[in-house]
Amino acid sequence: MSNQASQSATAFQDQRLLSAGPLCDVALAVKAALARGASASVLVFADETGRVVDLDLRGDDAEVVARLSVSAQAPAAAEDDAAPRGRGRPKLGVVAREVTLLPRQWEWLATQPGGASAVLRRLVDEARRNENPRQKRRAAQEVAYRVMLALAGDLPGYEEATRALFADDRARFEQSMAAWPQDVCAYALRLAFPHEVST
Repeated sequence: MSNQASQSATAFQDQRLLSAGPLCDVALAVKAALARGASASVLVFADETGRVVDLDLRGDDAEVVARLSVSAQAPAAAEDDAAPRGRGRPKLGVVAREVTLLPRQWEWLATQPGGASAVLRRLVDEARRNENPRQKRRAAQEVAYRVMLALAGDLPGYEEATRALFADDRARFEQSMAAWPQDVCAYALRLAFPHEVST
């Protein structure tokens, strides 16, 4: 399972870049800034999703890092403790959910080696590896949009920047953000156009 502490994150304080890098390092930078009397308006974003990350900064640095390192594994451990162990395979982080298919699709799955679950996992992994550029583009736009809403939702040109983002018009996107703080512009550009060099 991936270690949350090593995931890439970016922290902003009052629309200025505070720290960027592994979440562990960003959390310690935020803790230090708050200890120096920084205002409480600090937001930390997961770079991969654009979602705000809630940090538990209680205790010393080692305790903060330890909590981040185990937080991704804690829910699975709690579930294991709550349910009695049964027969069969050990739980490997698999989440059981309902899938609705047509009878002909179930018939096809039944003929595949490894069973339906193994085939579906292989199909999903293959689709993720061969993700279409349009899907990647849309995912980047969604990530940038989440960050823009949190950091720049009340800034001038926000609506136009959002329209330009989803129209995939980089020039108009940059122009709409011209009056924004430089750090916010740079981060939004990096998220919206991750494979392009910013101008």
